Amino acid sequence: MGKVLAVCTSAVKGIQKTPVEQAELRVDHGIVGDAHAGNWHRQVSLLGKESVDKLQGKLDFQLKPGDFAENILTEGICVYQLPVGTLLRLGTALCQVTQIGKTCHFDCAIRQKAGDCVMPREGIFVKVLEPGVVKAGDQVTVVEQPKEE
Repeated sequence: MGKVLAVCTSAVKGIQKTPVEQAELRVDHGIVGDAHAGNWHRQVSLLGKESVDKLQGKLDFQLKPGDFAENILTEGICVYQLPVGTLLRLGTALCQVTQIGKTCHFDCAIRQKAGDCVMPREGIFVKVLEPGVVKAGDQVTVVEQPKEE
């Protein structure tokens, strides 16, 4: 079980996200008010603080929640090791892991500033199956992992 450290959104794509008090997760949409929301497989992004910490030690400035354009910053759960298909409870919402990592946008703000970005390697994406609300301090719970064939 993990914990939500921050929930972040942005009004436009391609920029770092800003922490918000809480977010409404809507089925077939993602986070209400976030630029990446929509009826597709990458509705909400998650990144572990443990992944951020790997890069933080190499930098001379402090990383903040949302710097990697993640919607949800977690702690205590290795999100990038969760198999696609895993069901997660994020606050009161039920989500399903749809993708691990992504193609890097080499011109993104954090890569320009830090020279590296962990999101393409260790960020994950989920779609919302049951609506709910998520805020900092909420639990991240693995509900079910896919059966191995």
